[in-house]
Amino acid sequence: MPITTVEKDLDALTMTITADFPVPVSRLWDAYADPRQLERFWGPPSWPASFRTHEVEVGSRSDYVMTGPDGETSAGFWTFLAVDEGRSFTVRDGFSGEDGEPNAEMPTMEITFAFSETPTGSRLVTETRFGSREELEQLLAMGMEEGTREAMGQIDGVLAE
Repeated sequence: MPITTVEKDLDALTMTITADFPVPVSRLWDAYADPRQLERFWGPPSWPASFRTHEVEVGSRSDYVMTGPDGETSAGFWTFLAVDEGRSFTVRDGFSGEDGEPNAEMPTMEITFAFSETPTGSRLVTETRFGSREELEQLLAMGMEEGTREAMGQIDGVLAE
């Protein structure tokens, strides 16, 4: 499991996950930039993701659907707010309906993925910023932390290829 720390700051409305990998930053970046690799670890094992669109470019949008064990689905999107090729990207992450339109009844969050070199490979620091304490608590109650841990537990297998 690559996760080394998970820190929740209820006052700052953030959850920060740090994960270390035994591969170069470029390999880790490629796993997030390529939708076929990303979908192999974005959802937890019991809720795999399928990306319909994914282009790491400011202003672009990624659309994905996660499918549960009984065939139920949950759709989501990323809107790219900033991209520093090979180093970081920031997205607006949210839920969407069957039609791909954002679900206004569900919270959105801003996530920054920051990639850096370490003496043994690379590090990914993912900082999620929530709009309110209620939204943070709602998403944590929905299993966001556990789902993220399970999803990130699958990255090593993708990176080993």
